[in-house]
Amino acid sequence: MNPVAETTAPKFPPLEDRPIKNTICLFDVDGTLTPARLGISPEMLATLQRLREKVAIGFVGGSDLVKQQEQLGVLTGEPVTGMFDFCFSENGLTAYKMGAALPSNSFIQWLGEDRYKELVRFVLHYIADLDIPVKRGTFVEFRNGMVNVSPVGRNASTQERNDYQKYDLEHKVRETFVEKLREKFGHLGLTFAIGGQISFDVFPNGWDKTYCLQHLEKEAKRPGGIEYTTVHFFGDKTSEGGNDYEIFTDPRTVGHTVVGPEDTMKQLKELFGV
Repeated sequence: MNPVAETTAPKFPPLEDRPIKNTICLFDVDGTLTPARLGISPEMLATLQRLREKVAIGFVGGSDLVKQQEQLGVLTGEPVTGMFDFCFSENGLTAYKMGAALPSNSFIQWLGEDRYKELVRFVLHYIADLDIPVKRGTFVEFRNGMVNVSPVGRNASTQERNDYQKYDLEHKVRETFVEKLREKFGHLGLTFAIGGQISFDVFPNGWDKTYCLQHLEKEAKRPGGIEYTTVHFFGDKTSEGGNDYEIFTDPRTVGHTVVGPEDTMKQLKELFGV
């Protein structure tokens, strides 16, 4: 981490002094703030900094904080928990407000070890029998709030990810995989959400990206807390089955579909003049 970045990081008005006080903008990460699994651009970073002068900002992503730090903190070396007012990693199962940790939760405690092992056994057998152009490594990634499953493997290179995405769109590998999992494990109260280029997430019903909204609701009840009456959400996987769908359609949010970081910046300029 760059020690200089911590001392030179921009200062922003306290949350209660933002010009548009009761509004927060929440962002998906991959495909919204950054290209999939790549770093944030200087232009996007500058846009977010200008936006933060006016409203509260936060990100909500399925990945863990380490991956989000790699993508969002790549330019400055600043801790990502200082770059946003709210950080909702793993859909909010791990959460921060103004750099301070909020209460967390765990998928494995909820599901239980035996059911988890049964799920992973099925997934790995299914992937082993898949006939797809390439397979790399890390087919199942256990996270605090979910399991991420990738038929091609999360160790795939950027080019391999792009190639697989095209193959998947044509052959519906993930879509078929998810249908099989719903048939076998749907009774456990699990959601299966396709997101990004190469993977899908498995998590308890209600532990989608709407999970993070409960942190904002609790914030409103704290002494001196702010009630966010307008919650804008920006995401690229907002169609049914995508991992932004639930929060995009939630009545508590104003949903915005984007087709990439450039589009996100364009919409922010139109909405907030940044």
